[in-house]
Amino acid sequence: MRNRRTASFVAMGVAAALLPALTPAAASATTSTAPAAVDPLRQYTQQKPRWKRCEPEGPANYECATIKVPLDYSRPNGKKLDVAISRTRATSAEDRRGVLLLNPGGPGGIGLDMPVYLGPDLPDAVKQRYDLIGFDPRGVGRSSPVGCGLNTDDLNWQRPYKAATFAKDVRWARTVAEKCRAANGAVLPHLSTRNTARDMDVIRAVLGEKKISYLGYSYGTYLGAVYTQLFPKRTDRFVLDSAVDPERVWRGMIQVWAEGAEPAFTRWTEWTAARNAAYGLGGTPAEVRETFWDLVAGANRTPIPVDGVLVSGDDIRSWRAMFFSVQDAAETVVLLKDAAAGKTPAPSASPSRRGLPTAPVPPSFARDVPSDNGDAAFWSVVCADTRAWPRDPEQYRRDAVRDKARYPLYGDFASHIKPCAFWGRGAEPATRIGNSVPALVLQNEWDPQTPLVSGQGMRRALKGSRMVTVLDGLGHGVYGSGSCADATGTAYLVTGRLPAADVTCRTPAGRKTDALRLPPPAPRDLPGLPGLPGRSDRF
Repeated sequence: MRNRRTASFVAMGVAAALLPALTPAAASATTSTAPAAVDPLRQYTQQKPRWKRCEPEGPANYECATIKVPLDYSRPNGKKLDVAISRTRATSAEDRRGVLLLNPGGPGGIGLDMPVYLGPDLPDAVKQRYDLIGFDPRGVGRSSPVGCGLNTDDLNWQRPYKAATFAKDVRWARTVAEKCRAANGAVLPHLSTRNTARDMDVIRAVLGEKKISYLGYSYGTYLGAVYTQLFPKRTDRFVLDSAVDPERVWRGMIQVWAEGAEPAFTRWTEWTAARNAAYGLGGTPAEVRETFWDLVAGANRTPIPVDGVLVSGDDIRSWRAMFFSVQDAAETVVLLKDAAAGKTPAPSASPSRRGLPTAPVPPSFARDVPSDNGDAAFWSVVCADTRAWPRDPEQYRRDAVRDKARYPLYGDFASHIKPCAFWGRGAEPATRIGNSVPALVLQNEWDPQTPLVSGQGMRRALKGSRMVTVLDGLGHGVYGSGSCADATGTAYLVTGRLPAADVTCRTPAGRKTDALRLPPPAPRDLPGLPGLPGRSDRF
């Protein structure tokens, strides 16, 4: 089976994706016997998209189309999936270079609307040179969306380890996996980053381009890195913003949230102690820490009412990302402390009340999309991408106990049991990233979803890349936020020139930055909301 699949891939013109894994002798034998005229992917690469206005009320230059891709690239004549694509054309025919594919992260993030909601943040020089191309990855949104029929309890994966609830949590993980398998059994093994990267190459061919450029955020950085590994000669200018460490996909990337939260929490205690007159949470970092943990313990005994929902101390711990924004964390802890004492109303669970923008999806985009599509797609990719998830529930118990001691804020959440323990194996092993394809990695120092060490891991894997680190940079999403990294990102997309070496910069004081074009970090819209994960909890 393995030899037949390898020969099939070589024959269909994606040898660049697989030849590094073959011995020279095997590669030579395979390519010499493949009929030169046979291209099993031709039915996909030669499609002619039927572009039409995406939405009657949307911009006239915002066009959408649907193309077909194979569910299983080793069997291109088998089942097909829809992939929805969109575009806004380059504003200058004379300066046009090609296409810039966009991905918002996730996994499970809708990308079809990115040319519209990201476009205003991109410099004119970029929009002059590129058609902006959005797409919903396979299984997401309008691209043959998956659903598992998950209920509210199924959606809650922010589960702290407790001996008394461990058996219940194991049943939860097994139930989610079984529901997804029952609803999408034949599809699940093929909902992988590797196949989404192959879909991107079909999009490239359908658009008539020899190469693609790319701007991917968060999980989208891993997707971009996988593309560079599979199709290095079709990679033009790739910007990987708020990067995933390819060596830690995927359990390790959830665990890194706990590792990254501890220094952020320590920094918050120091900042807040220096402002005790304003917040009254303690005059030393140790006192601030004690105040917080007293609040957590008290809320575990007597949950705090927040917008009609009772919030426990474990719920508060699950909002670990708020500590990356020291002021927001201090204000939230004060409000919760006062609410626990019955002094003031607790903070609203609404992001708009906190003054935070969201990236709304037009209502018609949700047509025929299962309500749990984001969660179903998230687990499908996270579980199918790698076979490294432990299968023994007791391993998760041991790891959760260990990591709660190491990382008190979030360690047990991160290492506790997940549906991937009971998921079927993906169709292929995880992609090993290691190449010299040029790319630009952008990273904030204080990113709650992909901490700085994650961006550094991506930089190590892509040896031909350069990295820009924004010192004191806050938030998830760098390019287009107004930070000191914007100039380097724009120069690379416009000229193709990478910096001679890695860059660290600091955004001048007083300059307005806004990294919240991506869905906002979880704790800002989570108080009182038990149904997780939302898009903002992800990569």
